[in-house]
Amino acid sequence: MKSDISLEKIVSLAKRRGFVYPSSDIYGGMANTWDFGHYGVLLKNNIRDLWWKTFVLDRDDMVGIEASIFLNPKVWKASGHTTSFTDALVDCRKCKFRTRADHLIEDNIPNNKVEGLTLEELTKIIIDNKLKCPKCGLSDFTSARNFNLLFETQVGIIEETKSKVYLRGEIAQGIFINFKNVLNTMRVKVPFGIAQIGKAFRNEITMGQFIHRTLEFDLMEFEYFIQKSQWGKIFEKFQTEMWDFAKMVGIDEKKLRWREHEEHERSHYSKKTADIEYEYSFGWKEMFGIAYRTDFDLSNHAKHTGRDLSYTDPKTGEKFIPHVIEPTFGLSRLIGIILFDAYFEEEINGQTRTVLKLAPSIAPVKAAIFPLQKDEKLQKIARELYEKLKKQYVVEFDDSDNIGKMYRRQDEIGTPFCITADYQTLEDNAATVRERDTMKQERMPLEKIETFLHDKII
Repeated sequence: MKSDISLEKIVSLAKRRGFVYPSSDIYGGMANTWDFGHYGVLLKNNIRDLWWKTFVLDRDDMVGIEASIFLNPKVWKASGHTTSFTDALVDCRKCKFRTRADHLIEDNIPNNKVEGLTLEELTKIIIDNKLKCPKCGLSDFTSARNFNLLFETQVGIIEETKSKVYLRGEIAQGIFINFKNVLNTMRVKVPFGIAQIGKAFRNEITMGQFIHRTLEFDLMEFEYFIQKSQWGKIFEKFQTEMWDFAKMVGIDEKKLRWREHEEHERSHYSKKTADIEYEYSFGWKEMFGIAYRTDFDLSNHAKHTGRDLSYTDPKTGEKFIPHVIEPTFGLSRLIGIILFDAYFEEEINGQTRTVLKLAPSIAPVKAAIFPLQKDEKLQKIARELYEKLKKQYVVEFDDSDNIGKMYRRQDEIGTPFCITADYQTLEDNAATVRERDTMKQERMPLEKIETFLHDKII
């Protein structure tokens, strides 16, 4: 049963089972901020490590960096973010509620295209249709105004000498300003990529759609440096690899589609952008994105710093500013999509079973080990197997409840296999291995379980 799965059910499961908690909850919360719990961190780390292995370690044309969150403010001026990184917002004059003008229109006037409209045009639609404030219900909004999405803060100890800096709105600029450092220290030749995983921050109004769009989020991306003539072919190649990665983490490709941005949607640096979108119950939303950034960033940083950021081909001697293809993967957003996509409910003997059908490679816990009863001998066997397996895998030992309830808990956190030591184990030195999705049970010698898990999880 999948068609009626609501976002509320996913949020409830995420909190109940320790994947994601509302941030600052005991203080009444803080909008658009979330904390990852134990299983959320394990899931996130598994996806992160799989991405790094797939796009960096398994390739010969990719290297990694980890740049600072704080960059010289001049970086953001050169990149165009201090002038072009904006959203159109309106304020309710009565309750001071602030929201994005395009979202307000889309939520109240179905099929009304707002992309590319001017501030005046957005304001006119809101006023003419007497759109109501989602918070207080009145129709009294200010005119639409552009707000920059960069978070501002200050550095310095003495108040009078503090300087304004920004939390990074994207992680790409740390790669671009280290382009020459990588050229000088690593054995790389165009075409090659520089990859990074890290946090970015955007001071934007969000739609309250769980962790799909938040103020603070994790990104996995790389900038792939190429000759201009190669861009179309390489753009398409990475589109295929991005789609393959979505399937690798277990997402149903029937719920995925590519959508190319229209000209007025594209960021100021992009000549072509496309998104892989996922179909939530509340509509299609961006999951991954790929952009052809041309030579915009390196050329602008070279212009603003006076530094030579060109590349010289070692064979031909040709000197040029590389162009860039940028595949971007939202890591924290991906967690929400995977939870939504893996969530299933089914009727078993008149009761509803909730299960997360996570791909074994990314499941937070690979196996759970139970003694059938709180019998000293059974507990000893189960504990010994647990101690052996945990040297290789994230596994859990549980003897806290009856076997049915322990199965249900593991189903809800997506554990692929449950292993039970019962009284027959005392005689045949074997255990019952139960598979999560089919609930099929198989008797297996204890000494073969580790090999079985290796074959199923890798």
